[in-house]
Amino acid sequence: MTRLHSSENATMTLRYRLSMGVNGYNIEPGADLVGADLETANLKDANLKDAELEGADLQHADLVGANLEGANLEGANLETANLKDANLKDAELEGADLQHADLVGANLEGANLEGANLKVANLKVANLKDAHLRRAVLRDAKLRKANLVGANLVSANLTGANLTDANLTDADLTCADLKGANLVYANLTDADLSFADLRGANLVGADLTGADLTGANLTGADLVGADLTGADLRGANLTDADLGSAKLISANLTNVDMENAHLTTADLRGAIMPDGSRHPDVVLDDVINYKP
Repeated sequence: MTRLHSSENATMTLRYRLSMGVNGYNIEPGADLVGADLETANLKDANLKDAELEGADLQHADLVGANLEGANLEGANLETANLKDANLKDAELEGADLQHADLVGANLEGANLEGANLKVANLKVANLKDAHLRRAVLRDAKLRKANLVGANLVSANLTGANLTDANLTDADLTCADLKGANLVYANLTDADLSFADLRGANLVGADLTGADLTGANLTGADLVGADLTGADLRGANLTDADLGSAKLISANLTNVDMENAHLTTADLRGAIMPDGSRHPDVVLDDVINYKP
């Protein structure tokens, strides 16, 4: 474990502090801080690029604006830590505890968060482009306007998460749990939502153009005004779903359960219907208890 001698002085860069002493530890790029006790530590603007922080205790730590690019935080405890505007690009956070953490505006591009616990974490406007979030727990997390382009969210728990205006273009949400999630005006263009659980989800105005929703459960989901042009919904469950004014142009609805689904003024031009027939080029006034 790297220690800082009392005679050494911390230096500053334009943005990050290159070296500093906290709890007797030397805080610097590449520092060995495996298992370090840094609970409640003031690490604001610290430069911990490529640091080894595996299993470190960073509960309630102040990491605002810190540079943790490429750092190893596998299994670290960051519960309630303040990581606002922190740089965690390509960081290793597998199995880390980030419950209630503040990650507003943080850069997590390419970071590995597989199996991480982000329950109730605040990730508003955070950059999670190409991040690995397989089996991550994001229950009730705040992801408003977050960038999740190309993110891997396979089997992730997003129950009750707020994804309003989030960008999930090309994201992989296969088998993800999105029950009761807020996806109002979210961009899910070409996203993979196959076998995802979207029961009771709010998808008002969402862009699902070209999305893969095969086998997805959308029971009771609100899809009013959503754009599902060219979407693949084969075998999906749309029981009690509200698709009022939704665009389903050229969508594939083969074997879809549409019992009690509302399709008031929905645009189904060219859509493949549940019975395999092609829908004529007309807009529906209303369809309840759809039958071929």
